[in-house]
Amino acid sequence: MTDPKPQDRHARLVSFSGIDGAGKSTQIEMLRERLNQDGFRVSQLAFWDDVAMLTGLREYSGHTLFKGEKGVGSPTKPVNRRDKNVRSWYMTVVRFALYFLDAVSLCIVVAKQRRAGADVVIFDRYLQDQLANLNLRSGIGRVYARLLLAMTPQPDVAYLLDADPAQARERKPEYPVDFLQQSRAAYLALSKMGGRMTVIPPLPVEKAAQRILEEISKNLSLGDLQRFSISSQTIASAPKPS
Repeated sequence: MTDPKPQDRHARLVSFSGIDGAGKSTQIEMLRERLNQDGFRVSQLAFWDDVAMLTGLREYSGHTLFKGEKGVGSPTKPVNRRDKNVRSWYMTVVRFALYFLDAVSLCIVVAKQRRAGADVVIFDRYLQDQLANLNLRSGIGRVYARLLLAMTPQPDVAYLLDADPAQARERKPEYPVDFLQQSRAAYLALSKMGGRMTVIPPLPVEKAAQRILEEISKNLSLGDLQRFSISSQTIASAPKPS
């Protein structure tokens, strides 16, 4: 049987979500490497770079209006960011508007990616990572989150990498621990709110990768993906990002 033409392919969507420092980049790299080794064509997108709208204005607000530091935090160089952790009623209104634009953009991006010829499209963060910044203890926040989840395409497999907030901050010191605790609670709430997220508990890197591959093999039952096999040896030998 000949391969279908690129325009006839229906790419499978896989997303990774979680608090900063949960290990998303590491797991994405390991999964991508494994899929490439097995001959699958993989496309990778970052929600902030490839989907989110008005990112320049949003970064300006964090750096100039709220006096947040620039850059990505590391154990040797912590930063104090001021953006999604700024909580006020007017920022909630702004986020409602921005996240609606992000949802519309996501619909467009997903439609294009499904026709782009890849077998699997991996998203580094998804709409849930935006909605986690809302106050989901509020009825209005929950209703709005459900509305956007209903209007946007959901991934075939959506991973939520759970993590201890204190340990996550040690790996990526950008936000206070109390904010990470709030974010973790919001992510767990979203996983039960129709987001259909598979929660990966805090595990060593290789064990988390094994759990991720098990979920892929169960949920991505596309023709040639049925030959996808699990190999701990392959996982262990996959290059680890620095």
